[in-house]
Amino acid sequence: MITDICSMYILLAAATSFEIQPTIHLLGTIPGTEVLLTGIGSIPTTWSLMRQIGRRRPDLIIQAGIAGSFIPGQIGNVLAVKEELLGDVGVWEGEAFKTLFDMNFMDSREFPFSNSLLVNPYNRLLGQSGLTTVSSVTVNEITTDKARIGWYQQNWAPFVESMEGGAFHYTCLQEEIPFLQIRAVSNNVGERDKSKWDIRSAITNLNRQLTVLLTEFRRLDRTILQKDAGIDR
Repeated sequence: MITDICSMYILLAAATSFEIQPTIHLLGTIPGTEVLLTGIGSIPTTWSLMRQIGRRRPDLIIQAGIAGSFIPGQIGNVLAVKEELLGDVGVWEGEAFKTLFDMNFMDSREFPFSNSLLVNPYNRLLGQSGLTTVSSVTVNEITTDKARIGWYQQNWAPFVESMEGGAFHYTCLQEEIPFLQIRAVSNNVGERDKSKWDIRSAITNLNRQLTVLLTEFRRLDRTILQKDAGIDR
């Protein structure tokens, strides 16, 4: 069943035009879709999203970009992020990281958090994407320290790392707007040898998947934009 296709407004958000340039060139053939370039990092992302939402409220927001992976052998893969952790909101003491939840400054169960996580509750949308769902950690400083990487892996086991995903999840959850974050892996976290990165393949695969999703979502019933039963603010 197809419902209200023509009135669907999809916002495609990305930190930079570089990451989604191939898709930008195709948007003239995908009606009802607009691009928002947020800038890099959590603060610009939050501000840009809120300004755009205030101007025109989207039916769906898709955030797309490249990311580093904590899991070897993932370069070029396109993934959907199910849940986000804020990886640098807190304090490093000794060799351990303490979050605001650990220090009792915040309740880990208070909305929009769920056991310290920013979880995407739109499981139908995630399922419709056909992508493998993973967890992610958001940082405002790219992680290079081996001890810190090891701590993240041992204590949180994130799959990927980005600089904007947590801000995106937080904003969409607070505004109750359906959302989907997709990331293409360009490198292994902590690897600073750019010869071992493959940004070109990551961007190619990301935009190929974006084109499919934007076209497909325009043809689907709006029920995919509903939260699962029992998931409320």
